[in-house]
Amino acid sequence: MKKALITGVNGQDGSYLAEYLLEKGYEVHGTLRRHSVAENQDMRIHKLDIETHYFDLNDDVSIYKILNTVRPDEIYNLAAMSHVGISSLLPLFTLKTNSLGLMSLLEFAKDICPSSKIYQASSSEMFGNTVDKDGFQRLDTPMNPVSPYGCSKVLGYNLIRYYRNAFKLFYCNGILFNHESPRRGSNFVTNKIIKSLVMIKKGLLNKLELGNLDSKRDWGHSKDYVRAMHMILSYSEADDWIVATGQTRSIRNFCEIAFKLLDLNYLDYVVQNKKFFRPLELDYLKGDSSKIRKKLGWAPMYSFEEMIEEMVQYWFDRI
Repeated sequence: MKKALITGVNGQDGSYLAEYLLEKGYEVHGTLRRHSVAENQDMRIHKLDIETHYFDLNDDVSIYKILNTVRPDEIYNLAAMSHVGISSLLPLFTLKTNSLGLMSLLEFAKDICPSSKIYQASSSEMFGNTVDKDGFQRLDTPMNPVSPYGCSKVLGYNLIRYYRNAFKLFYCNGILFNHESPRRGSNFVTNKIIKSLVMIKKGLLNKLELGNLDSKRDWGHSKDYVRAMHMILSYSEADDWIVATGQTRSIRNFCEIAFKLLDLNYLDYVVQNKKFFRPLELDYLKGDSSKIRKKLGWAPMYSFEEMIEEMVQYWFDRI
């Protein structure tokens, strides 16, 4: 039985990944940061047969203890300060957690469990507004991030490459483009849209305030992307990968499709508020995932419309 450690197991991706690895027969350990409201801490994972541990990437003692105790075959580092907008309000915390915390994890893992394979959750936010001439972002596209979050992820990306090349360790980057699900936090724009839409339909809200409606993203489903994470660590060679649908849609288009599912017109309810604009806007993301499709056989199973419909149904059943 393989043993996996998932940092940030109670997040969107962590919970889906834990379910997926359990189905594969893994012994799964996951890390949590303490929440003052216990129900929020494990709401996505409380039914899963996994062992959880308190942990923080900013606490070297907790990193050392968990690696020394679990000694996992595979480590999926999904823990992060993951909200791009809030990273502008908490830039130092973002850098400490996403970059320096990762470096501590890699340094301890190198000494305690050097045979462990490590997956690092890198991000399409690293590219910023740099796009190749054909409209795609690739592994060799220059990285020019436009947020503290993106900057922190660029450093993390290069740390993985350094440790892999310098010490011949099986450390991999997965550059995941935007991916959503019903488990996405409702302060992220996609689930904010869906939850507000359902509240509008049920007469509990009369408008939805958003920022830049013309910002474009490459959106997939989290379930598809955690499959890719496992494939990356199951491959024969450590490498870096882009995981994306290769299709780009605007937030305006997201609203249009979601509102139509409940027979509403988004133009009647959506208003723009400048407070939701970023200091530097990231206008466009579209990933070239041809490498992982050809070498590993990965492909998304969810369409954009199916993902939105699942999210709408989730909130409609709960509000």
